[in-house]
Amino acid sequence: MQELRSQILGAGVVKRPTRLADGRELIYYDDPGTTLGAERAVDAREFAPRPDTATMRRDVLTGDWVSIAAARQNRAFLPPAHLDPLAPQTATNPSEIPSRYDVAVFENKSPSFGPALAAAHDGVPAGLDAPRDLADLDTPGLGRTRTSVGRCEVVCFSPEHSGSFGTQTATRARTVIEAWADRTAALSALPGVEQVFPFENRGEAIGVTLPHPHGQIYAYPYITPRTAGLLASIEREGADLFERILEFELASDRVILSGEHWTAFVPFAARWPLEVHVLPHRHVADIAETTDAERNELAPLYLRLLRGVDALYESETPYIAAWHQAPVHRGRDTVRLNLQLTSPRRAADKLKFLAGSEAAMGAWIGDVPPESAATRLREAVAAIPEVTL
Repeated sequence: MQELRSQILGAGVVKRPTRLADGRELIYYDDPGTTLGAERAVDAREFAPRPDTATMRRDVLTGDWVSIAAARQNRAFLPPAHLDPLAPQTATNPSEIPSRYDVAVFENKSPSFGPALAAAHDGVPAGLDAPRDLADLDTPGLGRTRTSVGRCEVVCFSPEHSGSFGTQTATRARTVIEAWADRTAALSALPGVEQVFPFENRGEAIGVTLPHPHGQIYAYPYITPRTAGLLASIEREGADLFERILEFELASDRVILSGEHWTAFVPFAARWPLEVHVLPHRHVADIAETTDAERNELAPLYLRLLRGVDALYESETPYIAAWHQAPVHRGRDTVRLNLQLTSPRRAADKLKFLAGSEAAMGAWIGDVPPESAATRLREAVAAIPEVTL
């Protein structure tokens, strides 16, 4: 056992950083009032060397960069509970996390981006061909490649084998939000990182290969295509775009939940059968810029929303919950933090699959009128008991 140094974060969350046997970073985030002590088990596993950082290739037809990360083919696929790689280690389960925990964040063993970073620091391999800057990434030409520098992290919401963010207590949800904020700030400060993206995939229909309640955080070496499109929209529509979106949606019949600091709504031009956006009422570029009061309200509001989503049908609903944040170096004054939750579920036993128009041309056809979806979801959320910290 080792006693880890600690740092007190917002809401009384305790941060305890350490390292795994192969040098990867592992951070424990303890709930306020946790029953866990300061000591944690040492990771005594023997490791093969980590895979080399993947290589990005530029698609000249779109300008997008595609990371070719072959090592990800070996990741765990729906393991049984006794071999859950995100559960605390036992004598028979050499998992990724040595000790019992509340919330844990660690570097992905086979990341899509990283472990190399764009500037010289300990552990960077020789011959690193990282992006020089954003202008370098936009340079035309066939056959262009760059090293997929960056960082990919796993965020474990609970030591339990199954569940999701929505199944956590309000206290635990608040701890996860504190971890998201702390990691967003830390990852944004890493050399070569241009955008940080926390997200949760939930359900086998989405492609989830681990039922353990967890999410991920990607730190990209570029501005993602979705955010590049948003920056272009802000240039076209005006710097106050998000302020006007919030006013527009608050005046509509698509609002699901609204508090002092956050509003959840089905967007006017929703693409998916189930799509909800959550916006803060003031401008913040990322979750690291939110206040304690905003995080305290977000935890119960978000839980109630997710539980309402699950109440729509008798079985749990698959979804992607994506925290869209401003790039690290661009658009900080205009791109507002927002959550976009999307699900392909269009009926109890039906999923929306992207057909030719959507998958090939990016021309979407909505199956469910956003106002109808909002009515059903608002009624489902209204039946969920109030959640409090």
